[in-house]
Amino acid sequence: MLAKRIIPCLDVKDGRVVKGTNFEGLRDMADPVEMARFYNEAGADELVFYDITASVEGRGLFTDILRQVASEIFIPLTVGGGIRTLEDFDRVLKCGADKVSVNSGAIANPNIIVAAAKRYGDQCVVLSMDVKRVNGQFRLFAKGGREDTGIDAMDWAERGVKEGAGEIVLNSIDTDGVKNGFDLEMLDALAARVHVPIIASGGAGNMEDFAELFAHPGMDGGLAASIFHSRQVSIRELKRYLRGRGVEMRL
Repeated sequence: MLAKRIIPCLDVKDGRVVKGTNFEGLRDMADPVEMARFYNEAGADELVFYDITASVEGRGLFTDILRQVASEIFIPLTVGGGIRTLEDFDRVLKCGADKVSVNSGAIANPNIIVAAAKRYGDQCVVLSMDVKRVNGQFRLFAKGGREDTGIDAMDWAERGVKEGAGEIVLNSIDTDGVKNGFDLEMLDALAARVHVPIIASGGAGNMEDFAELFAHPGMDGGLAASIFHSRQVSIRELKRYLRGRGVEMRL
């Protein structure tokens, strides 16, 4: 059995780690380099770095901060934000990323998934999806959750995997920052449609939420920000708790 992954996420805006609720009301949390160092030592399985305003501002990702973050850690690093071309993939990987996350860039140009998977391998391409319920449908949103694309998120996930995405991060806008648990209904719908690793994001409030997540088939990792940033939950304690509940963990 493959070990499940606990993944803290650094949402970076203007060079600082921020956090909000339902993708809104962002507040300053910390320095990303210090936080990366902390998570490397705290037992995280991977780290995610999102430059959360790169797409909406139409610019490239902050590579100077990314280089500093990558130099501080010895765990896999997934990076996203403003990824629109193969050159963007190349730039981010050269800064120290292990995997590259595409969201708005793939919506604008789905061929980027095919091209990147061919050049770097499926395992390098992470399809990140910001999803919200609209009129009973799981709808795909772009530009940091600001723009309703009108696309059915589950159809999009299936297409992305066929074109070469090796992993999916599902960010539920409905549960983001609310701390009432992961969006299990949305995650189950996704697991029924794709057969690549799924990373759940949005809603973690306590250790029990992760135990509940991993009781659902197809869930490979739990991603969270505020509960780890605020030290509300210790990653090492969480992993020991989950191991005690029968979940395979790297301790």
